[in-house]
This record gives sequence, C-alpha cells and structure tokens, in this order.
Amino acid sequence: MSPDNGSIVVYGTTWCPDCRSAKNFLGEHRIQYIWVDIEQDATAMAEVERLNDGRRSMPTIVFPDGSILVEPSDEALAGKLGLRSKAKRSFYDLIIVGGGPAGLTTAIYAAREGLDVLVIEKRVPGGQAGSTQRMDNYPGFDEGITGAEFASRLTNQATKFGVEILKATSVRCIAHDGRYRCVETAEGTDYTGRAVLIATGSRYRLLNVPGEAGLIGSTIHYCAVCDGPFYKGKDVLVIGGGNSGFQEGLHLTRWAKHVTIVEFLPEIRASKLFQDAAVGREDMTIVTNHEVKAFRGTRGKLAGVEVQDRASGEIETWHPDGVFIFAGLNPNTDWLPPEIERDRFGFIQTDGKLETSMPGVFAAGDVRAGSTKQAAVAAGEGATAALMIRAYLQGQ
Repeated sequence: MSPDNGSIVVYGTTWCPDCRSAKNFLGEHRIQYIWVDIEQDATAMAEVERLNDGRRSMPTIVFPDGSILVEPSDEALAGKLGLRSKAKRSFYDLIIVGGGPAGLTTAIYAAREGLDVLVIEKRVPGGQAGSTQRMDNYPGFDEGITGAEFASRLTNQATKFGVEILKATSVRCIAHDGRYRCVETAEGTDYTGRAVLIATGSRYRLLNVPGEAGLIGSTIHYCAVCDGPFYKGKDVLVIGGGNSGFQEGLHLTRWAKHVTIVEFLPEIRASKLFQDAAVGREDMTIVTNHEVKAFRGTRGKLAGVEVQDRASGEIETWHPDGVFIFAGLNPNTDWLPPEIERDRFGFIQTDGKLETSMPGVFAAGDVRAGSTKQAAVAAGEGATAALMIRAYLQGQ
C-alpha cells in the first residue's frame, strides 16, 4: 500500500512495542494514518523488506511525500510532523506546563494582560477533553461540541493572543532560583520564568493485572476516538462504569458490533443521562460487580480476559476483540521535585491562591488535589490561577 491517497501508512505487527508507541503518538495528536499488519499481508511484508534493504524493521512509516521513518522516536515523529519542540526565547513572564483546559485558559487570561506566556504540552493541546468523543455539558455549547473541535478552538484562541505553544515536549524538572523559576525539558532545553503553572492533568489508570502491559496499544486502549475505528463489526469490552466508560462505550457502538461495559462495584457510577442512553440497547451489555483479573495474549493479540464474579467468586474467560479501559485517573506528577507537596494519591496540594509549596509555582485543573475532574471546572480554575499569578507578579 502506498500513501498516494495522502495518508500516512504505518507498517508493523501487533506484538511490536515500537509500533504501539508510534500508533499511540499519532493517535494522541489526532493524526490520521493507515495501519498495515505485515504478518497478515505478504505484499506489505515484501514492501517493508524492499524499503529496508531486506530487513523487516518495524515500524516503517511512509509519508505522503514519499519520505520514510524507520523505528522513529517520538521526537523524530514530532519533527517530521512539524511539531516545534523549542521556544523562540528562553525567558517568559509565565511558563505553563500542560495544555489542557486549565493551562490554556490561564494562558489566554495572562496573555490578554500583556504577559509573555509559554505553554509546554507533552502531547497535543486540549488534554483529555480533546480526545473525548463529545462534550454536552460544557457551558455555551447548547448543541454539544466534539473534543477535537473544543481543543482546536481553545488552542486557536490562545495563539490569537500571542501565547507560544510547544507540542510533544516533556518537562523533566522544575526548580526555584531566587525570584525565577527554571523549567527543563526532556531534551535538555532550559526555560526561565517569573512564575510557573502546573496544569499537567491526569491519565487513565492502569489495572496493573497480568498481561496488561504487553497488550497496550495493540488490543488494549484508553481512547475510543483514537482506536475505535479499528473495531468495525467486532466485539469490544469497556472496563469502567463511570461517565467516561459509558460515554466512550456509547461512542464505540459507531463501529463495534457489540460493546460490553463491566463495572467493579455492584452499582453503576455513571450519570443517569448516560445510563438511560445505554440501557436497553441491543448492541450493549452492562455487567456489574465483576473484576478483571488478567489478560491473556499471544504475540500482541488478545486471547482472552479473565473476569471474576465478585459475588460468587467464579472466574470466566471472555473473548472480546479489543478492550478499552476507563478505570479512574492518576495525576501526571511523577516528574515533580519533592519540594512540591502532594497528597497520598499524588495530586498537588495548593493554598487558597492555588499556589504550591514552591513559591511562584501554581497548580490548576485535574492535577490539583481537590479538583472535580471536569473540563468546565478546570477552565474556571485556569482563570482563577491567572488572576492569582497576576497578583503574585505585581508583588515581586
């Protein structure tokens, strides 16, 4: 298969971890691509060997302009896709780590006040809201809005006011140096600011059961928008009976033949709105009080899911074609220094002004202890953080 139709073509296998990494990167940045499993396509395997002088190097990624990347790092993919990873300057009034609703809202408010603002985003602006299929509860959008459009509008609004945004750039440490705050990226680039906002959000929680790690990105997923199209006409399992599980499960019915939602607790946690939309559908089944104990796979393909009935103790093996996990959230705070206090779950502790235990460093959104994990609330915290940061800078 060639990229003549303007699409990126990714050649690989289901069991290849580098292939899963490349697919995850493209999915996170909402970049469309065609996936070709060379073990299922002899012609594709021959093409990979031709492109790599007889070697079956994976992934081999062919771009519409005819160029090729073989086993690329995230940085190499970012460079090829034009995702700039270095800022124009080294000093800013405000550096924001994280480009979700909280971070971008702070950026908009601060930039309108005339501050020089840099946003550093590990993946793509928009955060988890950007990968949500649809948002129906965000104020001002009476007909709802897709996550992708919401993220695009928020990003455009920030850049309109002069905010500089780095995509696909990780931050590995933050330090306090007198009146300045120093941020270092994973690539070793240093940026200095008068203040810093941490708005790195949270990530979907792993189940940490046997077999899970080896199947992530091949048949275990965390984004229905990104990976749902791979399951057209197939059976999928959604783990988690909260709002995310139901919302993404309903979205998966666009492609899947049948969606089963399994919840650990005896009662469903999703809102009545989502429950009413799912209950009674012939293409959806809801199972409560069951626990996923293990995944079984062969060469990167799912062979079965061991599920225990918590009432009877009986263990069954289910056979979905793919699994989507929405079992709670963990904060993206592993990179922070010990000087920044966190609660027992890793969420950042702040005072009434959203300032952390490191002076001049603030936190807002899902990453903050006590936040409600809602996009509208994250945006509100972002606006509050901007006002608190402005007051802090005026007092310097």
